Amino acid sequence: MDYKTAGVDISAGEEFVRLIKPEVRQTFTSGVLTDIGAFGGFFQPDFSSYTRPVLVSSIDGVGTKLKVAAEMGRYDTIGACLVNHCVDDILVCGAKPLFFLDYYACGKLMPEMAADIVKGMVAACKENSCALIGGETAEMPGIYATDDFDLAGTIVGVVDHGRIINGAAISRGDVMIGLASNGLHTNGYSLARKVFEGKLRTTFEGLEGSAGDELLKVHRSYLPVIGPLLSSEDIHGMSHITGGGLTGNTMRIIPDGLRLDVDWKSWPEPVIFDIIRKEGKVPEEDMRRTFNLGIGLVMIVAETSVDRIMADLTSKHENAYIIGRVVA
Repeated sequence: MDYKTAGVDISAGEEFVRLIKPEVRQTFTSGVLTDIGAFGGFFQPDFSSYTRPVLVSSIDGVGTKLKVAAEMGRYDTIGACLVNHCVDDILVCGAKPLFFLDYYACGKLMPEMAADIVKGMVAACKENSCALIGGETAEMPGIYATDDFDLAGTIVGVVDHGRIINGAAISRGDVMIGLASNGLHTNGYSLARKVFEGKLRTTFEGLEGSAGDELLKVHRSYLPVIGPLLSSEDIHGMSHITGGGLTGNTMRIIPDGLRLDVDWKSWPEPVIFDIIRKEGKVPEEDMRRTFNLGIGLVMIVAETSVDRIMADLTSKHENAYIIGRVVA
């Protein structure tokens, strides 16, 4: 018996690396010191514009959105979803990305399919000026079924110590500004998949394509819009709306003694959420705790700066809404 007979195809792994090498190199920024294939990814950052640089790291996956991709036979968006999710997680801390690493595990490695996923990562890394400096591909028969796979990523970014955004400055009267999401992003898919079981290729009224196409929309990166605003002291806090919904995530940064007064009717909810609500007979409380309901990122800002920030967002053609306040 050889390794391939046992379920691990080294040749498939080599073919996968051959396919992705030219793609991944496109993400390399000036700080990258090593090519693909080294035991570690070397990155030399330029902190000359920072007074007291602080590294910010995060790790995440895309959950069971992977199952939707597999059922639809479409793998072109989930890699970008992974990168953008991680970018947004550090962005709300005030950080901009430096580099990214991915982990891909599967029961049987299919080089072309895996390469499609990496191409999505590459596209998102380029858009976010983030270098993809390394990764791990693990073929693990016996742990994963033949067609099963998982995907995770780690990001490292930087913020000046004096510009860290952690909610400490939030006070009573601050205003919540919500930025529109691009659908479900990467959360709530275990519930959504149950609702659309056997119906992923069905077209529902109000959707541009099938339910599956809607569920595979790319998780937005808010860096292009929010990045230029990070130097403003008027931003007291930000939250990335992921698992736990709008209030669950935003309360993570709210100081003790304060709470949120959210106007749930203050923004247009994408039709996909109402379809889920009706098709699955999902209670409103569960909808709010599970999905972003059309708001992917929340900024908490000083009341005196609302008009200026809203004008800036509008000038960038951003769909932004005043969705509530911080109250005692």
